Amino acid sequence: MGSAHRVTVFGAYGHTGRFVVAELLKRGLVPVLSGRDADKLAALAASLRKEAGELDVRPASVDDDAALDRALDGSAAVINCAGPFATTSAPVVEAALRAGIPYLDVAAEIEANVDTFADFADRAREAGTVVVPAMAFYGGLGDLLATAAMGDWTSADEVHVSYGLSSWQPTAGTLAAGVVSRERRGGRRVRFANGRLEYVEASELPTLEWEFPEPLGRRPVLGEFTMVDVVTIPSHLDIPEVRTYMSTAAAGDLAAATPVDEHGRTAETFVVDVVVRSGDEERRAVARGEDIYAVTAPLVVEATQRVLAGETRAVGVASAGELFDAAAFLKALSPQVSVEL
Repeated sequence: MGSAHRVTVFGAYGHTGRFVVAELLKRGLVPVLSGRDADKLAALAASLRKEAGELDVRPASVDDDAALDRALDGSAAVINCAGPFATTSAPVVEAALRAGIPYLDVAAEIEANVDTFADFADRAREAGTVVVPAMAFYGGLGDLLATAAMGDWTSADEVHVSYGLSSWQPTAGTLAAGVVSRERRGGRRVRFANGRLEYVEASELPTLEWEFPEPLGRRPVLGEFTMVDVVTIPSHLDIPEVRTYMSTAAAGDLAAATPVDEHGRTAETFVVDVVVRSGDEERRAVARGEDIYAVTAPLVVEATQRVLAGETRAVGVASAGELFDAAAFLKALSPQVSVEL
């Protein structure tokens, strides 16, 4: 199998990593399994042997450059699924730059994504390659929806991204990443206003009412529940205010463990409602689906395929909305995600 069909998945045995490996196989790509735990990698390879044959297993840790280089050797791209991304993103991006291949991750950590844009924009552009952070349910999907909703607008006054999740049982990785983010913020909250990220003293989040499209309808949401969309959307769209909201039903689940079925899937459903406003005009884009972790796989693998096919609009560090034709990309996610513009 040629290198154009090989994709290293770092953190392959994690909850999201397993979905990504399965999606790569489904699409005829060959995953190279990598991560720091050799035993878990071997177990994953064994579980896939009947379906996929002998997959390449390459253990590596972020503090071992030589091992990372071996993990990426001969691959056409790398997908980083291993959090906390504050720890893993930079070393894996560095390895991708050394290998001369594209890097994509599924990071939802605000500060980790800010670091990726700040630290690697020039080097990735000079190398003529792409680094795609937050190519996931959080960050990537909202950015694609906002970009598609903008249409022919070159700027807007504000974007609102409201997450209507029926529930949200975070994985252990999500909880660990949240701890790292809170430590970096020193207990403060973050928001995107006046064209920049602002850190403010923590306070109780306001509860608001959001009119989701039917059948969800009017639901209570937490205002200023800031997600990584405040990094991806304004990275390329001229919008000074980006606000995100979370359904109170989902926010109340954040300390819980993730109940999964025999396929590793959770039962939650989601509606992501994006509203873009310019003056008195308003445009909207809506996405519906199930299981935010499972749906990250078609998002990041679709992006990987488009990068490898040269279907991109930029080089350097770029979010999904800047890099791809947003409307076409969203259409390609069917049936896992249904979209209305």
